[in-house]
Amino acid sequence: MGTRSSFLLDVLITEFGESIKRDPAAFRRKFRKMAASPFAFYRGSASLFYADLTGDFADESYLDEPTGRVWIHGDLHAENFGTYMNASGVLVFNVNDFDEAYVGPYVWDLKRFAASVALIGYAKALSDETIGVLVGEFARAYLAELHGIATGGDDAIGSLTLDTTGGVLHRVLQTARLSTRVAMLDVETVIDDYERRFAMMDGREEVDAATRQAVLAAFEDYLGTLPTPSNPVEHVVKDVALRKGVGIGSAGLPSYNLLLEGRSQALENDVILYMKQAQAPAVARYVANEKAASYFLHQGHRTAESQRALQAYADPWLGYTTLGGVGQLVAEVSPYSADLAWDDVNEPDELRSIVRDLGRAVARMHSVADDESSHDLVDFSTEEAIVAVIDGDQAGFIGMLVDFAHRYGAQAREDHQRFVDLFRNGRLPGV
Repeated sequence: MGTRSSFLLDVLITEFGESIKRDPAAFRRKFRKMAASPFAFYRGSASLFYADLTGDFADESYLDEPTGRVWIHGDLHAENFGTYMNASGVLVFNVNDFDEAYVGPYVWDLKRFAASVALIGYAKALSDETIGVLVGEFARAYLAELHGIATGGDDAIGSLTLDTTGGVLHRVLQTARLSTRVAMLDVETVIDDYERRFAMMDGREEVDAATRQAVLAAFEDYLGTLPTPSNPVEHVVKDVALRKGVGIGSAGLPSYNLLLEGRSQALENDVILYMKQAQAPAVARYVANEKAASYFLHQGHRTAESQRALQAYADPWLGYTTLGGVGQLVAEVSPYSADLAWDDVNEPDELRSIVRDLGRAVARMHSVADDESSHDLVDFSTEEAIVAVIDGDQAGFIGMLVDFAHRYGAQAREDHQRFVDLFRNGRLPGV
């Protein structure tokens, strides 16, 4: 086994070893998904990415002390964007999935996204030149938006909505707008004796009485973490179910669904929440920040607070609790979520439009969680600090990101092949 294969194996076992022991079958499924393509491998191996950013790919350019401790998404690849209905009732296209969020260098988010663009571009048989153009468009839009916010203040932070988007992202928002709560409930539930309960299906199971009571007790604690009081009718729990096999990043982690009454006793207003065990973010292994390490009660608290920090007007059901002493994230299973399907977008003009919008979204995300937010973990203006550290060298900054995208995209493609060979030849212990 080569040196790089040994390194890859060491990182994956350090990150997943204990979880593999708890649920080997779940990780066999996860690793099969990761084996499907270089991008799927990249999505599932954030720990390898950060090991490289603090190893062979370490680079301190365009960084200083403040910009090394910005609240970051932690897994900012191209598929972690989609729609949600914000607390003001507005459909927004933005970054989603904050399971890996933490405090670290802002450029790590940008590099993770840039390399994912390189992988998507390669899979679409785009030239290196075209891939470089896409990464450059993303970087320019990020910097332009950041400058605008630094100049205009946080009031300048807008959102990608039906009113401010065009092209592909506008169509994604329109698709989400066509969705209805009733349609989702018809798929996820059945009506039995004039009342809804969960439909049992592949990946969802009934729970025993003891588990139900434990989940309901955790739910009561969760209610105290919601930012605003709500109608008590909404808090009536009709049913509880266990979910399995949810997502490439959640292998082996238990998750529960709760069916709530909603804002009235009308059956079309019922709400589905998920309560899932949160895990330590991959980036935390590679960031030495005592304040961040001691800031959170548990990983569920970290995930919820990170999402509130990074996503203006977050899901009103977003909160946290503990179950069996382990931190849990709680949020709504939204009827209005729609993801950007990169498979359907192949023309360079459309791709350039998308990455520009995503650059704007990432700039806004980085700018929300700072000294003017309700959080004190990041106690300075992130947009002003980032603008200052780049110090007008826009061309150099963009060149750095484009170069990284090409180099790490090639590395990820090679690593995917190494991973497939390790997996199919039984070299990954426990699976």
